Amino acid sequence: MADTIKVLLVDDHQVVRRGLRTFLEVQDDIEVVGEAADGAEGVALAAELQPDVILMDVRMPGMDGVEALRRLHELDHRARVLIVTSFTEQRTVIPALRAGAAGYVYKDIDPDALAGAIRSVHAGHVLLQAEVAGALLSQEENAPGAGRAGSLTEREREVLGLIADGRANREIARALVLSEKTVKTHVSNILMKLDLADRTQAALWAVRHGLSG
Repeated sequence: MADTIKVLLVDDHQVVRRGLRTFLEVQDDIEVVGEAADGAEGVALAAELQPDVILMDVRMPGMDGVEALRRLHELDHRARVLIVTSFTEQRTVIPALRAGAAGYVYKDIDPDALAGAIRSVHAGHVLLQAEVAGALLSQEENAPGAGRAGSLTEREREVLGLIADGRANREIARALVLSEKTVKTHVSNILMKLDLADRTQAALWAVRHGLSG
């Protein structure tokens, strides 16, 4: 199926991987294409299998989830990473989000909700629990880019608003009648001007400053 979402499971517990696979394999639009027991194996399989979404644990022996996210970012991998964790502490989850995760869910999540989360991040949305979103926004109030809204052009503000709405570059290009290359340039300029690391921070910044739809 052309619309099937290819998923890679990265977790050091085989029982967890088996449980996730058992449920996801009954979804018509989701296909589990591989499993990895640590971050290093996950990065290698991501390069080989080209999944659309990676379900990643945070704490694993060897290379953990945060370092794996950084490696995937360095490789410019297109997969969206959804953290699946049993840890609720902000000091565990926030570094993963800052490293590029599209969101996180707990391992006791309802199976149907997990499937919905996979579809959501695949569509370009960012999934954040309220307490983590609040913590990130609080940190951004004191971030270097907090007072730089006036440095953005009108077009950059439009692009930023669409990022906050969960739009991918292709969708932004279509909405604003621009080329994807031009959109990428705008996104890079936005991150540079606001001193932000990634699209997740940009989306949160836009929500904080009322630029989201």
